[in-house]
Amino acid sequence: MERLAGKITLSWGASRWACAFGAGALAVLALAPFDFFAVLFVSFPFLVWLLDGATGDPDAGFLRRLSPAFWTGWWFGFGYFVAGLWWLANALFAEGYAFVWALPFAVFGLPAMLAVFYGLAAALARAMWCDGAGRLAALALAFGLAEWLRGFVFTGFPWNTIGYGAMPTPLLMQSSMIVGIYGVSALTVFVASVPALLVTRDGLRAALLVAALLVAAHIGFGFWSLAQPGDEADSGAVVRIVQPSVPQSSKWDVEEREEIFSTLLRLSSANAGSGARPGLIVWPETALPFLLTENPDALGRIADMLQEGQVLLTGAVRQENSGGATRYYNSILVIDDAGEIVTAADKVHLVPFGEYLPFQELMESIGLQAIATMPGAFSAASSRATAPLPDGRHFLPLICYEVIFPDGVDAAGPAADFIVNVTNDAWYGVTPGPWQHFRQAQVRAVETGLPMIRAANNGISAGINARGQVLDGLLQNVIASVDLNIPYKRHLIVGSIGRSLLFLVIIAVLLAWALSCRFGFLSRSN
Repeated sequence: MERLAGKITLSWGASRWACAFGAGALAVLALAPFDFFAVLFVSFPFLVWLLDGATGDPDAGFLRRLSPAFWTGWWFGFGYFVAGLWWLANALFAEGYAFVWALPFAVFGLPAMLAVFYGLAAALARAMWCDGAGRLAALALAFGLAEWLRGFVFTGFPWNTIGYGAMPTPLLMQSSMIVGIYGVSALTVFVASVPALLVTRDGLRAALLVAALLVAAHIGFGFWSLAQPGDEADSGAVVRIVQPSVPQSSKWDVEEREEIFSTLLRLSSANAGSGARPGLIVWPETALPFLLTENPDALGRIADMLQEGQVLLTGAVRQENSGGATRYYNSILVIDDAGEIVTAADKVHLVPFGEYLPFQELMESIGLQAIATMPGAFSAASSRATAPLPDGRHFLPLICYEVIFPDGVDAAGPAADFIVNVTNDAWYGVTPGPWQHFRQAQVRAVETGLPMIRAANNGISAGINARGQVLDGLLQNVIASVDLNIPYKRHLIVGSIGRSLLFLVIIAVLLAWALSCRFGFLSRSN
């Protein structure tokens, strides 16, 4: 190992960047659907050794001295995001070849931008670098901060946050309820980096002890959390999740609309067998293959399908005319058994370049348009709020990738009883993308203490309890519906504010350790 570490540390030029790229790409195997978390114990030691050798000209200015570290982290991040997000290219071909020009941006451009966060993390860590275990603390706090920044800078895109690699099962998701995904990410980087110390053994005993305690706490809290009584109970309310699995190329085809709508109605009204009749039926994102203003009979047909007391939640494009202007919203509509829309919840966090164009007038002037829009692009709701149901319960509406934002689930209004996440992952085909999306939805259920009803056009659709466990569901490309009982929400030990504070505590402790080592307050041989 000493020989390997030395070779990596002394590498330069193309071989150094290739090593960093490969280490980042390897780390993706820790994510869904692979869940091989052990690779993190290879990727991050490689990054530590690379940063050991990322020394700039001592006579250069401070920032220039950190340049080699930045580019080391950038290449690591570039590998991680290229390997983890390549499937975004599928969306460009889902409805033809009009967006083939954007292929380089989807496969390489977005990863290159996201890699900047990891480059900054590596530079920050290198500024506090030392020979002992403190450099692991520096790297962990830097990555924790970088992942947190990635959650909101430029509207945010916290997809595949490092911490998800430490959560392959519900048992290992429970820690997110205490310190959140960003806290888990920082601690994951520290634990995964410990093998780097096997070469010099400086600080090895202290690092191993801390890592062992963290792993024991991570697993132990998971066992304790899952063993708590009462969380497995259900509220007695039955929901039917409908998965029509409509190919994206057919979704807005005029000739296919009747068949799509008829399939939705048929799956919704199928005999429930010996089970209880569902009181709630949930269709996926933009399930209605038309604007309701273009098909006024649709609400009547929905009313004919619904039995007394049943309610339909459907994703739909909602059109609103005001002051001579027409706006379109990506929405969840609540429709009662009389065929009346009693509630509409609009998407708050739109996808840049997918649902709207940043700097729209400028972009359109050069011929660009968003990938999945109505004319004029979608408009965003001004704020998030829980949505009421006719029976008095409230749900938290999260449309598509809104579910990946840990700080975006707080909503105004009465407390939610459960989450409804509707999505259309048919854009991404049979790739790791839908599995990654689903894993992040599971963790949101744990963090919020709310069960989740997830309806995805072509999967993965499922009912998830507040402990992240899948109650029942449908895999990709299955055309079917599934009935399940909605569990009760669970009491949270720590709320969203508490998780944020504990994340800051983790960062503060790691910072103190890193600086103590950097300035010699701690013995390197501890």
